[in-house]
Amino acid sequence: QVQLVESGGGLVQAGGSLSLSCTASGLLFTGNVMGWYRQVPGKQRELVADITILGRTNYAETVKGRFTISRDIAKNTVYLQMNSLKPEDTDVYYCNLRQVNYNYWGRGTQVTVSS
Repeated sequence: QVQLVESGGGLVQAGGSLSLSCTASGLLFTGNVMGWYRQVPGKQRELVADITILGRTNYAETVKGRFTISRDIAKNTVYLQMNSLKPEDTDVYYCNLRQVNYNYWGRGTQVTVSS
């Protein structure tokens, strides 16, 4: 019903920047929330940041002041600008869309920060 296609990510040195984007398609309802989660193998997936259709944002404490989430409503796209990256930000990042109490996930994109 809903497809999420991610792009971006890659390898960067500590202190550097990367950006992610995710475009949603399919049966989309107004009022959905889009965001990014990350997960290290063996650990629970955790919220990085999300943003409502009205632009209200929510960030994990560990990324506040370094990451910025935004979205283009017309393009059904959410962006994550990641600055001042740290090695502990290394993870697989998953795009998420939540609507009607259901979560949709992208396939994930690897972000690796070298020290």
